[in-house]
Amino acid sequence: MAGTVRHPGEADVEWGLTDAVVWRNRALMLFDRVAVPVAVCDVYGRVVLANPAMAAECGTSPGQLRGRDVLELFRPEEAGQVERIAQALRLRHRSRYQVSVSWSAPGGTARYGELTADPVSDSMNETPALLVMLRVLGQREPEPASEPASVTPVEGAVLALLAQGATTGRAARELGLSRDGVAYHLRRLSARWHAANRTELVARAYALGVLAPGVWPPRVRGAETE
Repeated sequence: MAGTVRHPGEADVEWGLTDAVVWRNRALMLFDRVAVPVAVCDVYGRVVLANPAMAAECGTSPGQLRGRDVLELFRPEEAGQVERIAQALRLRHRSRYQVSVSWSAPGGTARYGELTADPVSDSMNETPALLVMLRVLGQREPEPASEPASVTPVEGAVLALLAQGATTGRAARELGLSRDGVAYHLRRLSARWHAANRTELVARAYALGVLAPGVWPPRVRGAETE
């Protein structure tokens, strides 16, 4: 059989491609094993590739991070930083950029640190990708859960009826009070919580933990299981 005819330079091309594949595999292996959280993002900040250390900070796997916006995962402390970087990238500047960020680590721990983004590309005219590294600086202790605001049993009953849309007259009938008595409790609650009207008073009752969320008809917290 006749041997395969090779054109001049084909062997060099094949060896070059083989070397490129080998070095690419080595680079990916190093990328996966490095302990520093690292990701490669497109110019819009979408994750193209992430190493296990970066995924661990988000409590997920590298594959699950692909396509996610890195600035949704790690929230900038200063919005102006991001806009300045975006403007610089549009102008094809090649500087290193740093953004102060915070994020929720696995278990709900609030951490803060710094993202460093380096534009990388094969040529100066090519739209760069971003090599992003995360530096963990520390974590913030969670704030202790605040106790619900204190109200008397009558005030709680008035608030629960008010949240149902009850009028002063209906609240008076159901609680065995006079209309002036109901109005008195409403005035005291409004003054205590600086509420301008009944709608705001109900909203503050939920925000302060007096009324139980997700319960109908509305009830004072703790009374929904009775």
